[in-house]
Amino acid sequence: MCQTATVKYTEFLLETAAGKVGGEKFPGKIVTPFEKTKIAAYTLSAIAPCMRLYNFVSKEILALLDPEESKHIYKKWLNSLSSEKFEASAGRIEVMLDKLSVSLTGEELEVVERLYHQAMKLEVEFILTQPVVNRTIAPVSQLYNSAEENLIIFCDFDLTCTAIDSSALLAEIAIVAASKADLSGGETQSSQMSSADIRMMWSNHFSQYIEEYEQCTESIMPNEAVKGLDYEGLSKAVEQISNFEKRANSRVIDSNLLRGLNLTDIIRAGEHLTFQDGCKQFFKDLMKSETCATDFHVLSYCWCDDLIKSAFSSGDLCVPNVHSNCLVYEESISTGNMIQKLESPMDKLGVFNDITKGSTNDSKPLTVYIGGSVGDLLSLLKADFGIVFGLSDSLTKLGSRFGISFVPLFSGLVNKQRELDVSGCLNLIGSSGVLYTVSSWDEINTFILGAKQVPPY
Repeated sequence: MCQTATVKYTEFLLETAAGKVGGEKFPGKIVTPFEKTKIAAYTLSAIAPCMRLYNFVSKEILALLDPEESKHIYKKWLNSLSSEKFEASAGRIEVMLDKLSVSLTGEELEVVERLYHQAMKLEVEFILTQPVVNRTIAPVSQLYNSAEENLIIFCDFDLTCTAIDSSALLAEIAIVAASKADLSGGETQSSQMSSADIRMMWSNHFSQYIEEYEQCTESIMPNEAVKGLDYEGLSKAVEQISNFEKRANSRVIDSNLLRGLNLTDIIRAGEHLTFQDGCKQFFKDLMKSETCATDFHVLSYCWCDDLIKSAFSSGDLCVPNVHSNCLVYEESISTGNMIQKLESPMDKLGVFNDITKGSTNDSKPLTVYIGGSVGDLLSLLKADFGIVFGLSDSLTKLGSRFGISFVPLFSGLVNKQRELDVSGCLNLIGSSGVLYTVSSWDEINTFILGAKQVPPY
């Protein structure tokens, strides 16, 4: 397979240099300056990604090697490709490509872009075809060979899966419903309130929530960072956040701000909800995976589980088990009341523990928790792999004070792989105090399901 991938790239490069691009073939010799310029640009667009990719990969590998290790079989190769000289060569090729592209037409520039993408695709395929002899920690879905439910994935919803907070979306639905009632003269959440009044009440609620949340998190912050994970201390501190979250929800219920929402509007909003880049693709791949036996759960403070379910029901997504709060309806119109099932960090931890203990598998399931808020911390630490999406400064500060280490997923997995190579087994102990950080769902996808082929341009 490796040899085939090599042949594919070399043939692609030779054909490009000969002018055989997308069915276009220059007759005879390439004579005119314009023809020479165009072919040169096409050829460089097929070379440039190779240079840049190998420079990047070699630097990443070198950064993970022990500086004292001089006998690494690829050390000379890595030093060469990561050198300033090689990087300068890659830069010169890109500069030359830019200069040659100035005279090209829009259609020809599209060819340059397509060739660049194809070259990168072929190079990535070459890397993916390299034989792997040892047992590897990634993809984690294939780490164990249990017959079923070998992997349980837990995930937060707001701002982890989604690009916006669901409470803001539900507030907007309520305001729009009130505006329609204003125009029709019908009843809104309260017959005494206009849509402008409701908008102001929502604004006041969110302002109060943010102010009190910041005060609460500041009050539980230890004066000095502890050495090693203080899970017990963190649990006691998070209980105060739990009480705060429940009080905030009670204010929303008592104010009737969630009254008058139409279930149809909620479902429609969920179906059009914007996800984080790569998130939907991960759940599509998860559903299509033939080798990954997973149990998938969403744990969310969201006021409306119907919103979450509708968000995952659109498209070819893996539909999760949803653990959230529920609005109460009368003839598909919300009454303003809420069935409060999951409101706090302690509630999330309780659901996490119940699911893992209730697994039907004889062996302990492998657990991955994906989240990004303070409310996820306890569950993140209990999981075999706690992944923090979009690490914030406030979460870093609070976690660090209680002895939590935040490690980029890639470098953390390298350390775990070394552990696996040396001992032959992987020591997965919850509450180790290490959480893995990612900035994209592509990282999560590769970690759980494995690297995949680059899609065609």
